[in-house]
Amino acid sequence: MSDMLMKLAKAIAKEKIKIVDLTQTLRPSTPVIQLPPPFAPTKPFEISEISRYDDRGPAWYWNNIALGEHTGTHFDAPIHWVTGKDYRDGATDTVDVQRFVAPAVVIDCSKEAAKDERFLLTPKHIKAWEKEHGEIPKGCWVLMRTDWSKRTDPAKFLNMKEDGPHVPGPNADAVRFLIEERDVNGWGVEAVGTDAGQAFSFEPAFPAHALMHGANKFGLASLTNLDKLPPTGAVLIAAPLKIERGSGSPLRVLALVHEDDVD
Repeated sequence: MSDMLMKLAKAIAKEKIKIVDLTQTLRPSTPVIQLPPPFAPTKPFEISEISRYDDRGPAWYWNNIALGEHTGTHFDAPIHWVTGKDYRDGATDTVDVQRFVAPAVVIDCSKEAAKDERFLLTPKHIKAWEKEHGEIPKGCWVLMRTDWSKRTDPAKFLNMKEDGPHVPGPNADAVRFLIEERDVNGWGVEAVGTDAGQAFSFEPAFPAHALMHGANKFGLASLTNLDKLPPTGAVLIAAPLKIERGSGSPLRVLALVHEDDVD
């Protein structure tokens, strides 16, 4: 078994296995989810310099940072939602670490999202994808590619309208299908949150949160570079910070991809 790990390490060193960064850079302009009153808002990312090779610290540079757990590319733990609040293994410090490394499939919805900014993924779309690429394996991440991360203007990324955000995502039936029929590890998207922009009006409201976390499954939001991943064959490393009773955390999401599968 150790030989298998050494082969993997050598393949990474020789770049036979490529590492694709699926993470947005954290900066003060990083978009954060906007909630209407009276709900409490999350902090935007803040950074302040402590010292930079100067009188405050002549040989070192470092910063203080402040941010909400769900800022930038981030992990949603089951206790993030009321439906998952009672899971003893549902916080960032109690989740089984084996689940932080899992295979991933990518469902490409970029053309649909370009035509309709409120596009909803349904079981019909998932089954059509499976006819071409095979059934989604148990215990994997399902990532919805929309190319939404290419919207570098924060206002266009959040895409707020008079009736709320216009952002693609899954409908409730798609989330149920992935949980009940495919038993996935979790669900990931390029948008600021794992649900569609209009998911407040769904039944149940916000199904990617309510149903996924209610089933002790995870979310990944604000991903990028999904266009560099193959439909199948990638392995994700998605380990949140070990925050005591953390509901989530910013993280560096990395995908391992064979060199022949990198676009």
